[in-house]
Amino acid sequence: MPKPILLIHGAWVTTASWSAFRTYFEQNGQTEVIVPPWPFMDKSVAELRRNPDPRAAKLTIKALVDHYDQIIRKLPEPPILIGHSFGGLIVQMLLDRGLGAAGVAVDAGPPRGVLPSLTAIRSALPVLSAWLGWTRILTMSFKSFATTFANTLPEPQMRPAYDQHIVPAPGRIYFQAALGIGNGVKFKNPARPPLLLIAATKDKTSTPSMVRAMYGKHKRAPSRTDILEFENRSHWLIAEKGSEEIAQAILQWVLVNAR
Repeated sequence: MPKPILLIHGAWVTTASWSAFRTYFEQNGQTEVIVPPWPFMDKSVAELRRNPDPRAAKLTIKALVDHYDQIIRKLPEPPILIGHSFGGLIVQMLLDRGLGAAGVAVDAGPPRGVLPSLTAIRSALPVLSAWLGWTRILTMSFKSFATTFANTLPEPQMRPAYDQHIVPAPGRIYFQAALGIGNGVKFKNPARPPLLLIAATKDKTSTPSMVRAMYGKHKRAPSRTDILEFENRSHWLIAEKGSEEIAQAILQWVLVNAR
């Protein structure tokens, strides 16, 4: 029987961002694909936009990792962990706890010790410069989505994708990540399961240089560590046209390396 796959979404989006991946995995023999939402985000995009749960403003990185930790420990066997963006940071931290059969971090947020690139800093400025952003639930503007999140989407697809997927997110986790609070991992951890890092060459949020820097740190561990780069893809590579290519590469890797 194939191992279960647990998909972890990032900030600004919901479990719906994984629709293409989930379909691909299920159509290719993966009988158990689990897509749990972040705490306080188990609502539709319309509901989250109209009335976000105020408790989400207090979410921390540790609370997010603990949330998925509890889900994983209730499963009958260790799952394959796949995370996108902030979900990719969560995957790295769960693996650091020795959880999962293997992990894939797609355009991941960096753990402490990996410096953001100048391009990534510019992309994050609307969040980090928001008044009292540490305490608030913030909204991504359409301009930010079009220029830093989904910049390789054809222009006619940008507004529909924004309306279909983008929801408010807690600002606190971004400030924590910027300050290195609660996002550390042990890069030489001998108990860490295998890890695949994925970069997109046109990503302005988690730039290829950042993903390569993560790889340079993580490969100090004795476990298998690999990196793949995809040409002409943005941070939105899991949901834009051609996402099946990324899902296929991930599935091929985990079938060989999951322990």
